[in-house]
Amino acid sequence: MTDAQNTTAPETEAAEAANDAAMKAKRKKMLSILALILIVAAIIYLLWAFVFHQTVNTDNAYVGADNAEITSMVSGQVADVRVSDTQAVKKGDILAVIDDRDAKIALSQAEAQLAKAKRQYTQSSANSSSLTSQILVSADDINSANAQVAQAQVALSKAQDEYKRRTQLAASGAISKEELATSLSTLNNAQASVNVAKAGLAQAESKRKAAQSNLDANEALIKGTSQDSTPDVLVALAQLDQAKLDLQRTVIRAPLDGVVASRTIQVGQRVAPGSVLMTVVPLTQVYVNANFKESQLEKVRVGQSATLTSDLYGSGVEYHGKVVGFSGGTGAAFALIPAQNATGNWIKVVQRLPVRIQLDPKELQEHPLRVGLSMDATIDLKSK
Repeated sequence: MTDAQNTTAPETEAAEAANDAAMKAKRKKMLSILALILIVAAIIYLLWAFVFHQTVNTDNAYVGADNAEITSMVSGQVADVRVSDTQAVKKGDILAVIDDRDAKIALSQAEAQLAKAKRQYTQSSANSSSLTSQILVSADDINSANAQVAQAQVALSKAQDEYKRRTQLAASGAISKEELATSLSTLNNAQASVNVAKAGLAQAESKRKAAQSNLDANEALIKGTSQDSTPDVLVALAQLDQAKLDLQRTVIRAPLDGVVASRTIQVGQRVAPGSVLMTVVPLTQVYVNANFKESQLEKVRVGQSATLTSDLYGSGVEYHGKVVGFSGGTGAAFALIPAQNATGNWIKVVQRLPVRIQLDPKELQEHPLRVGLSMDATIDLKSK
């Protein structure tokens, strides 16, 4: 072996050792980078699992309110309108006035009907006394008729005996035929008198029965009642109350605090019962309908707290509220034309369910919202 060959061998071994060391260093560096990536991924996962995964968020949320539609309860011509759109009103404020002249006439008629019903009750009570007197008089008439019948029967009996005796005398020729005819005429007159007396008795009894029937009918109307409790008076009182209520309803007042919107009436316009005149929006009682995806609602429960921001004020103003309920169906289910999924080209679409969030009234007073504004809602799943 020459000297050149002996010199080359150590140099080759040194180069190989240097390459091995470089490879080990590179491998160590790659493993360190991989470990760092895994650690960062684990930290991100833990943050997502224990911090960010405890909330659900949607920007598909809008302000809503249980608006009060102001309708007319009576018909008539609008005499005055005291509010306009965007005007704030308090509960009890006068919104509009309907011409009340017809209502006042109806009230006067109802008062007259009540007075008439009370007078009729008084008259019915007086009729009972009059009918009772008629019954007593009829009893006297019956007694008198009975006496006349008895007197007529006595006369008839006497006439019968006289006629019988004269008939026997006429057979023997003791009296003339003229006397017999006179006796027969007397008998017939006595019989007629009995019939007349009996007819008078029957008439007196009929009058008494008629008076008794009228008394019973009149007593049936007023028995067990007073002037204030008789049915006719009660009906008249109800009509009077209705007339007073209709007169009060000619003045239309705000049922709650809010802002006037969608005013549709003008002075001189004629309205009918049920006509919508305007809408009052209760700004201190608005809520938010947040439309969450169905996949976000697994852990959402009633009572959980929520944080919201409005596009009107930006992220610098936060609202706090709580979940108060879930809609009975998705937005697609209540659409005017619901989606027809039973088709051959069906494609699954993630549905959204409205979640009702009630806002803090104090925050609403500080930063009022309007119906329909866009909101960003975040629900804290950790809250109860």
